[in-house]
Amino acid sequence: MPNTTLRATSDSETSMTEKAAPSSTARGVSVEFQQVNHSFLHGNRPVRVLNDFNLRIEPSEFVSIVGPSGCGKTTALGMVGNLLKPRAGQVLIDGHKVRPDSNEAAFLFARDALLPWRRVRSNVELGMETRGVPKEERRVRAEEWLRKVRLHEFADSDVLHLSQGMRQRVAIARTLVQNPKVLLMDEPFAALDAQTRAIQQEEFTRLWEAERPTVIFVTHDLEEAILLSDRVILMASRPGRMVVDMKIELERPRRQEMRRESDLFKSYFHDMSDRLRSEVELAEQRIREENQNG
Repeated sequence: MPNTTLRATSDSETSMTEKAAPSSTARGVSVEFQQVNHSFLHGNRPVRVLNDFNLRIEPSEFVSIVGPSGCGKTTALGMVGNLLKPRAGQVLIDGHKVRPDSNEAAFLFARDALLPWRRVRSNVELGMETRGVPKEERRVRAEEWLRKVRLHEFADSDVLHLSQGMRQRVAIARTLVQNPKVLLMDEPFAALDAQTRAIQQEEFTRLWEAERPTVIFVTHDLEEAILLSDRVILMASRPGRMVVDMKIELERPRRQEMRRESDLFKSYFHDMSDRLRSEVELAEQRIREENQNG
């Protein structure tokens, strides 16, 4: 079986890999977590979520984060998107701290959150509208992105009449039309059935390869992470920290058949799945102990 580039990390190590080669239209920027610590209050007791979390993501890299539930994956996304501030340490975008008024990062979630009273084009225009983009420019850019996601024929359709896969493509267009430099994706395909999910993975990869924003992708699906990413980061059970940094060297464009046909894909999955299983078991054990202790 081929050798993989799975690499365990120390608690204090900041991950560094070679810079991903962007396309000529790449607009991604670097993202860096430096000694980030964070906790939440559970009743009167603080619960540490992130512990000395260090990670550097190069411009235009596609990086997935996997790990047990509660290990801080979504918390890390929220810090890049200016929804949370770390208790200690700092998060940098393109070398500077996340700014309150920044439009550099945009979110894409599992639920499309489309507004049912707006038609397809109007939903795509929503973010631009709130930012004061002129009406004609909004329409032109929305039409452009509806063509890119192959929904231009449905521009005037009621979103309630679309399939779940089509709704998610509208959400992708609504996000990417804003030209984010960093795209924060939290289980964006989790609500789709298996066949639709596979199609959306390939469709999104096609769009990303053309635009090349930096992507931070949170998922519980290890195969999905390997298929889509330049790197896969495994986080420890709570408190979250990086324990494995795996560089994915599969050829692009990626195909669903790689899951079955690529020995290298299988090697990545085998190496990472054992570590992931161990972290999940540790997380479950910790939950049982906390329940027993009240």
